[in-house]
Amino acid sequence: MRAAAIACGFAALLLQGGCAAAGDYRELALPQASRPGERLYLEVRLGALAPGQELQVSDARGRSLGTVSPYGVRAGNGGGTFVLPVPADAVRAGRLRVRLSVTRAGAPAREPASDEVEALRLVQAPGD
Repeated sequence: MRAAAIACGFAALLLQGGCAAAGDYRELALPQASRPGERLYLEVRLGALAPGQELQVSDARGRSLGTVSPYGVRAGNGGGTFVLPVPADAVRAGRLRVRLSVTRAGAPAREPASDEVEALRLVQAPGD
């Protein structure tokens, strides 16, 4: 009986998107070899998201890199460009794998449509 309850709870979490992120991974290559002390950032250029929707970004390990929450965007306009810091250990063999999920309260996570995320770019910047 207890095993059945655990299985039902796990299934409910999966259906809500609580355990599994939506969508496949997107892979980005470093523009050039990393240098000591260099910082990495992910630029996310959004198209139009519906009011109340957010874009969650996680790395290959499932660790959150950030959430983009565009507010006050006028209809017909893009959502803007957002910059998220990327931990150095999220890059493997010169590549960053990210998973993008569009979320909204009370709805399961889903993969973004092509017009919702217009571009992703990995940027290297000198450290302090």
